[in-house]
Amino acid sequence: MAQLACPKCESKEATKSGVVGGRQRYKCKNCGYHYSVAKAGKEINSYYVIKALQLYVEGVSYREIERLLGVSHVSVMNWVKKYGMKAPRQTDYHPTYKILNQKELNEFFQDTNNLKGAGLVVTELGDKYMMIRWERFRQG
Repeated sequence: MAQLACPKCESKEATKSGVVGGRQRYKCKNCGYHYSVAKAGKEINSYYVIKALQLYVEGVSYREIERLLGVSHVSVMNWVKKYGMKAPRQTDYHPTYKILNQKELNEFFQDTNNLKGAGLVVTELGDKYMMIRWERFRQG
């Protein structure tokens, strides 16, 4: 059997004993203790959860976050709901983003004109950097 050891006596001898709350329940053959084990789901590294929530708050859509981080947009929606995140309503500004390497980021900051007329956030994204800018919608 592939379940964990009994939390009471550490024995690995157990039998299935029903399902409680969607989790398999076991009964230890050694001491008779009933216990459940956590769901064997795919756990996402907290780094991706934090990055996804940061991007969401910055106005990046669920699908864009999925493409950028390689994490399901449904997972991102669930994290937003779980942590009670709210993205600010944006009417005058819209975010755009670029993925840059170290050299491209340095070149961007060398030109001081790039730093005028918009909000700017840079965040590390693996071995690259994501730059998010907010520019005013042009009325025309």
